[in-house]
Amino acid sequence: MTQDRPVFGIILMLGFCIIAPMGDAMAKLLAETTPVGMLVFVRFAVQALVLVPLAVLTGRSLRMRGRILWLTFIRTVLHILALSAMFSSLLFLPLADAIAIVFVMPFIMLILGKYILKETVGPRRLIACAVGFVGTLLVIQPSFVQVGAAALLPLVVALLFSLFMLVTRQIAKETDPITLQAASGMMAIILMLPVLLAGTIGGSWAVSLILPHPDIHLLLIAIGLLGTVAHLLMTWSLRFAPSATLAPMQYLEIPMATLFGWLVFHDLPNGVAAIGIAITIAAGLYVILHERANARSAPTETPA
Repeated sequence: MTQDRPVFGIILMLGFCIIAPMGDAMAKLLAETTPVGMLVFVRFAVQALVLVPLAVLTGRSLRMRGRILWLTFIRTVLHILALSAMFSSLLFLPLADAIAIVFVMPFIMLILGKYILKETVGPRRLIACAVGFVGTLLVIQPSFVQVGAAALLPLVVALLFSLFMLVTRQIAKETDPITLQAASGMMAIILMLPVLLAGTIGGSWAVSLILPHPDIHLLLIAIGLLGTVAHLLMTWSLRFAPSATLAPMQYLEIPMATLFGWLVFHDLPNGVAAIGIAITIAAGLYVILHERANARSAPTETPA
């Protein structure tokens, strides 16, 4: 068992909140000239190239069987689809708006927990979900007027990542983070390569392989490295601090995305979107803090 070190866990989560939107900013920068499918493929290929040798050198076994293998496969498919939808949304939306809309995810997870996992969800948390969704709609509305249905892509991302997190919960305690990510990277390569080859032959730009310009080689590698490091930082942070401590900090992604969006693309959320972001953050923090309060007040069982 890893001893709790909350400060260290918080530092790791801060690293995630900085690195993840930085990687999204690079993806947005490249999405107009590089097929989205190729961006996602490179993201997983770099992950595999970094973590598979690391797993072997540290004596970790990459073998998976039965339930863990199938859940890892499902998790990988969800991750591929979620990243594809996220990178596609960045073609149309400002970085901060896209990430803010994705943060409807805690509300989706609460609803999924209630109706799929049969968890108890009180009326106040359901009201907070409704308020948070209203805030998300305020973020979507200006973008929907400008780009149409593409503004809904981050909602697809939120749903896919919610399912991704539910699957991850089922296997997180039974698998090593490096092993899980290495195996996921290899699975993604095997799944995506035939699709990209078919898209290249069929002339489908979004899912094709191209010879990237030499000027963007480093950026492509950086997207893969940043995504890999960010995901590991998040996973490791949960080993040193409780999720209730770390969950509120994930909302730091939104101001970091706003900062990178302004620095790189000179984008800032308009007045309506800014109000929606504030409402979404407030509702999300209420849900998280309410969960923490419930966990603290829950009676603990005394061993017989």
